[in-house]
Amino acid sequence: MRIKTKLNLGVGLLFLMIIILSLVSGYSVFLIKADTENILKANYNTLEYSRNMILSLDEIKMNDDNKIHVFKEYLEKQTQNVTEPGEKEATANLEKNFALLEKNGSNERLKAQIRQDIFAIMKLNLDAIKQKSDIAKHTAENANLWIAIVGTLCFLIAFNLLVNLPNNIANPIKELTLSIKEIANKNYSERVHFTSHSEFGDLAKSFNTMAQKLQEYNDSNLYKLFFEKKRLETLINNMNDPIIGLDNEGIVLFVNDEALKIIGLKSEDIIGKPASELAVSNDLMRSLILKESETPKKQPLKIFAHGKESYFEKEIHNITITPTGEEKEINIGDVIILRNITLFKELDFAKTNFIATVSHELKTPIASIKLSLQLLENAKTGDMNDDQKQLVESIKDDSQRLLKITGELLNLSQLETGNIQLNIGKSNPHEIVKYAVEAVKVQADQKQIQLVVDADENLKNVKADAEKTGWVLINYLSNAIRYSSEKSTILIKLKEENNQMVFQVIDTGKGIDTRYKDRVFDKYFQVPGSQKSGTGLGLAISKEFIEAQNGSVGVESNLGLGSTFWFSLKV
Repeated sequence: MRIKTKLNLGVGLLFLMIIILSLVSGYSVFLIKADTENILKANYNTLEYSRNMILSLDEIKMNDDNKIHVFKEYLEKQTQNVTEPGEKEATANLEKNFALLEKNGSNERLKAQIRQDIFAIMKLNLDAIKQKSDIAKHTAENANLWIAIVGTLCFLIAFNLLVNLPNNIANPIKELTLSIKEIANKNYSERVHFTSHSEFGDLAKSFNTMAQKLQEYNDSNLYKLFFEKKRLETLINNMNDPIIGLDNEGIVLFVNDEALKIIGLKSEDIIGKPASELAVSNDLMRSLILKESETPKKQPLKIFAHGKESYFEKEIHNITITPTGEEKEINIGDVIILRNITLFKELDFAKTNFIATVSHELKTPIASIKLSLQLLENAKTGDMNDDQKQLVESIKDDSQRLLKITGELLNLSQLETGNIQLNIGKSNPHEIVKYAVEAVKVQADQKQIQLVVDADENLKNVKADAEKTGWVLINYLSNAIRYSSEKSTILIKLKEENNQMVFQVIDTGKGIDTRYKDRVFDKYFQVPGSQKSGTGLGLAISKEFIEAQNGSVGVESNLGLGSTFWFSLKV
């Protein structure tokens, strides 16, 4: 039976019994009321009339018309209220005797007879009252019996509903809840066994169908793929670095929470939208989707995140796959990762400030040392023996080396703080080469190294800062002299290629291992096994100077065959 039908039948039957109980109670009250009213109207009034007639009879005297009239009034009322068997004859006798009394008011024998008649009427009514009281009592007892019977039936029906109905509803729900928990715990073999034809039976059938389909889905590869997808999404979302995924058409596929925080958009506002469309109204998205080849120089992104200005390094990884049965890779999208380098940037700023401060403070004592050395070398201050002259030369070399190091450190601090001052103009490449060669001539002569310049006469001017460019060329030549053998040759070559002026310094030293070629322009890097005579900053500063002028630097070298360091500038 359906649950709805059970509820309708149970509640309907209870409602019907309540109505029956109400009707029986009302009818019983009506019967008791009718019996009571009958006693009051038929018997109690007669007794009241009889009592008043006896009182009037005692006061009747000869020719007392007033009392006779009162007696006669109550007698007439009694005549109209005859209800009991024998009461009519008794009332007729009373009327007859009263008629005689009216003629002879002093006849005591008639008064006594009249009293007997009145007492007879009263006795009839008292007997009737007792009889009607027994009837009313019987009626009340019957009413109580019927009310008790109907009330008991109502109680039994209500008790049955109270005991059975909640269990009929709650037990299947409890079983269904336990089954749902099992399904939630991936026990897809769980089934609900309701054999009834109620709504719960339909629910059990639908639930079992759902569980069967979930089991089929769980056993399929689609579930495994979806599970792995959710695992990857959770992994990406829990990463501390902002990550954005794009398909091959530039549509945003996924964005983790860190990326949403710095972009300032909600997930629904960005996922599924073209990145180029978002870049129109969002400056950060515009800077993120720019390829590295489209930017003149790779610079950290400065973004307000985590309550402060933070620095991020952008990495764009192109994702390619090889389809099944094919050999050619296809592009399926890009993943943009922002590495938070704020801590390293702050440490770098602190290091740069420290280097700038220390370098600046060192220049003054070094200048004083050089001045003192010049005074010692002056003949006016006195003659020195050979040992003293050797010590002075050694101090002079060390002070020169310290001055060079402090100069490099100051240049580095200017580059890192962005305070580099460039004076770019039309510069003659021959003059730059001549300036550099003259600066290292003494150093080359000490090792009897020949400096050869190979350049055309009519070269175009370059757009460059002549002083900074000359400094780079001097650094190239100094390194070439340091690592070249005595009595060797260093070639300085100038050539114009594709509107670029290329400066080359070619030596015949021991060369650089291919493992280290990509690192020689890094700060503080020195090729392992080479003599440690510098700070490892010269080539890094050279690279910064040239790139600040929109130029490029590079090296070509083979171990044992020498090296060619070059840089190019626009003409």
